[in-house]
Amino acid sequence: MSSISEAGVVTSVDKELFIGGKWVPAADGKTFPVLDPSTGEALCEVADASPADGVSALDAAVAAQADWANVAPRERGEILRRAYELLIKRADELALLMTLEMGKPLAESKGEITYAAEFFRWFAEEAVRIDGGYAVAPNGTGRFLVTKQPVGPCLLITPWNFPMAMGTRKIGPAVAAGCTMIIKPAAQTPLSMLALAAILAEAGLPEGVLNVLTTSDSGGVMEPLIRDGRARKLSFTGSTGVGRKLLEQCADKVLRTSMELGGNAPFLVFEDADLDAAIEGAMTAKMRNIGEACTAANRFYVQRGIVDEFSRRLTERMEALPMGRGTEEGVVVGPLIDEAAVEKVSGLVSDATERGARVLTGGSTVDGPGNFYQATVLTDVPKDARLASEEIFGPVAPITPFDSEDEAIAAANDTEFGLVSYVYTSDLKRALRVSERLEAGMIGLNQGLVSNPAAPFGGIKQSGLGREGGSVGIDEFLETKYIAVAL
Repeated sequence: MSSISEAGVVTSVDKELFIGGKWVPAADGKTFPVLDPSTGEALCEVADASPADGVSALDAAVAAQADWANVAPRERGEILRRAYELLIKRADELALLMTLEMGKPLAESKGEITYAAEFFRWFAEEAVRIDGGYAVAPNGTGRFLVTKQPVGPCLLITPWNFPMAMGTRKIGPAVAAGCTMIIKPAAQTPLSMLALAAILAEAGLPEGVLNVLTTSDSGGVMEPLIRDGRARKLSFTGSTGVGRKLLEQCADKVLRTSMELGGNAPFLVFEDADLDAAIEGAMTAKMRNIGEACTAANRFYVQRGIVDEFSRRLTERMEALPMGRGTEEGVVVGPLIDEAAVEKVSGLVSDATERGARVLTGGSTVDGPGNFYQATVLTDVPKDARLASEEIFGPVAPITPFDSEDEAIAAANDTEFGLVSYVYTSDLKRALRVSERLEAGMIGLNQGLVSNPAAPFGGIKQSGLGREGGSVGIDEFLETKYIAVAL
């Protein structure tokens, strides 16, 4: 990495809007700063799109839709394959760019680039597997033809915590299905998406298929596009609160939606679990992305007979994690995304301790520049603590003991969310029994990582609608058409 300059990777990225295959400034000339969360200093300025720019982007997507839908599936797949290869080739530069704007350590950023690229490789292969059907009518007098077609122009909104992977997870199936799109990255992390747009253009994606709007006014720019009527789908990853508002807006035009929303993941450890594996899984599930992940373990429920040992070992691991700027060698705990994130995490910990929770390690902010919060372990966390019901999105592990299987399942399911749950046990019958009773769209069974481009990602209850990735991921961007044939 030493040969790659921080200033160089920032300078190499176009900072304008990408509309109709062209880099253009915001219509009113406005820009907004992108901050380094480890220092609070501005990295650069990027174009700040207005509602007028949003309309221009939608115009471009609508104009390109018919021609793009007629492009051969193999050609669409080859574009994604070339983009995959470019991402892998430039992983070091893209990882540094991501670390600068988001804060995560370089090793994690490079891991995300590899993960992000895999969505393009996966959907490159899915593009040629869009199938249909032919059947005889039950009464024998006709035939049923079933085909699948692109939904049409799509609106894609991505979060700041995985600024590249959440883009490829949406762009990949949209491209494979034959949909044009407008994508709006989070204001905190626009540079990764701008770099990705340039890579897709280089890979041969036609003008107008992908349009990128960077803006500090997400609602002001996107709501008119949702209500316009020409877009046919919205895919959103973000908080449940924002998701609810978007669903209300989509109802106006009955816009098709897929939503990956908040999580409150329980992590259950039974007395018969492999404790070494459980600790490793806990570190992965909690500290991946500095805890800023919807899949992060939010509540640790540990059977009483091993809770003290589990707490001791997890505390030792957490307090040994090096903290610092993500560009520094060996750093594991980088900064949180902004000051508001630090305030939220600090408030959740303070609330828990005021209600009787004990701090085993960490539990406070760090003096000096940057948005740092210590890796923290809490024990004896009461049920009425906000930590038990609110998504933490930070490096805090609250531990609560349980006695019985039923008690653990009841506690795990006692939430409006249902994205992912983690279970550690060596008893096969218990593993299947508990996995089936947990109210979540995904289960990590004796493993602390569930994300995989080849698997369906998504939740139930207020954690979202639809699935991304896997063989079903492309279905979110396809309409099924039935043709009745008379004989």
